[in-house]
Amino acid sequence: MKKYINPSPDAWAKILERPLLDTRQLESVVEDILEEVKSRGEEALLEMTLRFDKVSLQNIQVTPKEIQDAADEISEELKNAIQLAYENIKRFHEAQIQEPPVIETMPGVRCWQKNVGIDKVGLYIPGGTAPLFSTILMLGVPAKLAGCQEIVMCTPPQQDGKISPAMLYTAGLIGIDKIFKVGGAQAIGALAYGTENIPAVYKIFGPGNQYVTAAKQIVSRTGVAIDMPAGPSEVLVVADGGANPAFVAADLLSQAEHGADSQVVLLSFEEEMADAIAAEIKKQLIDLPRRTVAEAVVLQSPMIVVRNAEEAIALINTYAPEHLILAVDQPQTIANAIRNAGSVFLGHYTPESVGDYASGTNHTLPTNGFAKAYSGVNMDAFVKKITFQELSEKGLQNIGPAVVEMAMAEELAAHARAVQIRLTEV
Repeated sequence: MKKYINPSPDAWAKILERPLLDTRQLESVVEDILEEVKSRGEEALLEMTLRFDKVSLQNIQVTPKEIQDAADEISEELKNAIQLAYENIKRFHEAQIQEPPVIETMPGVRCWQKNVGIDKVGLYIPGGTAPLFSTILMLGVPAKLAGCQEIVMCTPPQQDGKISPAMLYTAGLIGIDKIFKVGGAQAIGALAYGTENIPAVYKIFGPGNQYVTAAKQIVSRTGVAIDMPAGPSEVLVVADGGANPAFVAADLLSQAEHGADSQVVLLSFEEEMADAIAAEIKKQLIDLPRRTVAEAVVLQSPMIVVRNAEEAIALINTYAPEHLILAVDQPQTIANAIRNAGSVFLGHYTPESVGDYASGTNHTLPTNGFAKAYSGVNMDAFVKKITFQELSEKGLQNIGPAVVEMAMAEELAAHARAVQIRLTEV
């Protein structure tokens, strides 16, 4: 890692710069892909799957038999682990469902909200370098709880042209049966515009690489909603003198192995601790299956020694990490001051991996600094909130004169008349 000792705040932006492609070139490439999908449908999808994934397919839709057979292809231990995660995620998200109250804002004027599940949602599940069946849980569980009527899932195929049995088992457990073997920006296009077999949806969810993120942002300009600009994964770890270097190194590598465009950041209050963690990273890299990817990420990522907790908090809120791990003895002190982060992990025994899989919180989180303005995926992301109001005659008498006064001041006479004409009848 690149070590920085007490850098000035003016230098933070440069030190913490995320790895990015040339966005002008990126958008041009993605726009061409989307246009191909829009104009040629599944013919284009099959060609792109061969070109980008090196997989030749005859049919992109997963059959009911493939979903059914998946249960026989994974171990009982993995099934039990997925079931445990499913229950925790369901329990956490169910607790977010609350019936909004009816509020009488003044006598005779009643207002309320109603939560309505989005009819058609698309779930993009990354699977190119790792089959992320955990993301199916994170998106599928709240989609089902919200009452979304149609859930469409897209994920890239493996080299054998199949979808990972663990992914199909997880989808089947939730009750998702519209599954398609297509990934990348072309999958986002299929969900946005629809094809011969893939239904067009109203909102697209799911993380992905920079091409997927760019595709989501482009289609969002044409009337298709997206969850957030969720791109390459990132983590920031704060380590004090009580941190275990082996724990922190493992946390950093757990994010570094996601992909070459991931970023990991270490903040420490002591140079000796930072050096101990760096040494532990080298040790753990030796037998890491995804060593090449993780090592490349670590080499480009910063290790920053800061003076105190106040400076660490300021840097964190400036960077707005997707994942924030507080590997410190008194984590709540720092946690209380955090304003910009996707998800926070407190203490020495709370690795980010638990949030990725099974604690119950959602792992689809804002990256690239978007945690300054976006929340991670939650139940609200899958519903629309429709407002209602109902006035009695007395309510109209109470509120009507104020509405007439305001409408006339804005020179909107018809608005005023809509109230006045009723007031003559009550």
